[in-house]
Amino acid sequence: MTTESKQDTRRGASPLLGAATAGLVLVVVVVVLAGLVDGRQGALGAAAGGVLALAVFATGTAVVQTAARVMPTASLLVALLTYTLQVVLMGAVAVALSRSGIVGDGPSRGWFAGAVIAVTVTWMVVQVWIVGRQRIPVYDLSAGARPGGER
Repeated sequence: MTTESKQDTRRGASPLLGAATAGLVLVVVVVVLAGLVDGRQGALGAAAGGVLALAVFATGTAVVQTAARVMPTASLLVALLTYTLQVVLMGAVAVALSRSGIVGDGPSRGWFAGAVIAVTVTWMVVQVWIVGRQRIPVYDLSAGARPGGER
């Protein structure tokens, strides 16, 4: 019917769930690849980097989604603060692992960094793709308001 609204407000796939699923699949693939190429040390490095990145991004996305749902006006501020905290946390963990000496004898640094980078890129691409496919109305004219704000 031509008078029906073309706005489909169904949410579809959750950006958090979709990105987390894609990231988890990628971590498994990278861990298997690292294990085949560099053995146990490579697999440990890839697993540590991948799980760290997944944990940081999943927590950050959940916080931003909750803030956007509870108080939409503060969501941009929360998103910027969350992003800053994610960068600081990832850097702090990488420095702590490097200084602890665990990385020297244990997991491979290259696979750790590669897994973090791969999960980061995959998370961003999948999240942008899912959010871009959602139909979120910018405004709603169904309440009886006329264009221009007159009643």
